[in-house]
Amino acid sequence: MPDAVETIPIRLKVNGKSHSLTVEPRLLLVELLREHLDLTGTHVGCDTTYCGACTVLINGAAVKSCTVFAVQADGAEILTVEGLETDGQLHPIQRAFAECYGLQCGYCTPGLMLATHQLLARNKRPDEKAIRKAIAGNTCRCTGYQNIIKAIQAAARNMDGVQQRSSV
Repeated sequence: MPDAVETIPIRLKVNGKSHSLTVEPRLLLVELLREHLDLTGTHVGCDTTYCGACTVLINGAAVKSCTVFAVQADGAEILTVEGLETDGQLHPIQRAFAECYGLQCGYCTPGLMLATHQLLARNKRPDEKAIRKAIAGNTCRCTGYQNIIKAIQAAARNMDGVQQRSSV
């Protein structure tokens, strides 16, 4: 009879919802999100941190969830692409990617959107150099990145306009 597999209790908040789970220590965060919480917007592309398709935000910082163990996220707040929308309304980043044709096959898009979210939280008006640096860990095999950059610039303008209107 095989030995029992050790499990560890963890608590985390994903897209604003609290979860208490018991997981194996070797379970990757991307697997927890996709297989245990049914959040399939986080994609598995390479398992080596190269492509960035699995990018999520942990406590506001972009991380590649294919190389983070779920137990390392114990106590954390996680944001996935599903958590960007609010009450059925797309986030300005999601709208900008759609309106500016910043996606094609869409596989890399969730990771790019979360890298963009982190960038715009830190820099409300990034120039092209800052944008390219922020998304450097995310590989898109379908585009030449021009429309992605345009989408990020549009999202920054839209988000900055919302913030300016709400502070008046």
